[in-house]
Amino acid sequence: MKIIETGLYRFLLHTDVKGVESVADSLYGNSVDLDGPVDFSVRLVYESFVRRFIKPQISFYSDQRSPFKPLPISQAAAVLEWGMNWCVAAHEFERLLIHSAVLVKDGKAIVFPALPGSGKSTLTAHLGLSGWDVYSDEMAIIDTTTSKVHPWYRPVCLKNNSIDLIKKWHPEAFFTPICKDTQKGDVAHLKVLERTQYSQFKPAEIVAVVFPKYSPDSELTIYQLTQLEAFNTLSKNAFNYNVLGGTGFDTVAKIIKSCRLFEIEYNDLNEVNEFLKEDVIG
Repeated sequence: MKIIETGLYRFLLHTDVKGVESVADSLYGNSVDLDGPVDFSVRLVYESFVRRFIKPQISFYSDQRSPFKPLPISQAAAVLEWGMNWCVAAHEFERLLIHSAVLVKDGKAIVFPALPGSGKSTLTAHLGLSGWDVYSDEMAIIDTTTSKVHPWYRPVCLKNNSIDLIKKWHPEAFFTPICKDTQKGDVAHLKVLERTQYSQFKPAEIVAVVFPKYSPDSELTIYQLTQLEAFNTLSKNAFNYNVLGGTGFDTVAKIIKSCRLFEIEYNDLNEVNEFLKEDVIG
């Protein structure tokens, strides 16, 4: 058994799949307190006795529920990360969850909702290794009373060409081994924070919502969004917007009314960094 501490949520991991605990240790550190309360009890196990030896497959379980089909053992580390995301997305009903990266500078948070292929995680990784605080690569976890966004201690999930790009730009960075041929392509997880850094983070005020879109043939292009455009897109990116009902509506509305709202197309991450620091954070 292993406890995985992510700050907001605590996972108790049961597994006999070789290498999974060591990868988790490298990302989250060791935890010896096995007796404290946990939010989720999860298992990463071989699908069957035969599957231990012939084309080995593993399955992720949260209690008795498995949200994914069995996958090759070579993808075990990625499956654990996806499973932890699923646990929170499927069971968090008090805070608003938005599929988004969150980056913070000088205590001010920018939320980056984005569709797959937008370059969100590459942008998050580069900024996180260039002086920004990464509160999340996957989910903005927002308090519905204060509308502040919480930090969540997780790695950044990089895919395909982004892995080599970040390794080239930041050779000192720590990556998990690459999981080949997943449903998302080749995947590796990047550790952008030490726990000592994360422990200093506090919930942050959201000052801007930026919808990023990577375009290899485009210079940095900035669009100012209306509140209606931003509300529609932001609410569609929320995992539990419908579950929260009126509370979800009010929280999104409050964020939209208090933030600067942009959509950007870009191909140069350094240009984005300068725009965010000078024109958004101020």
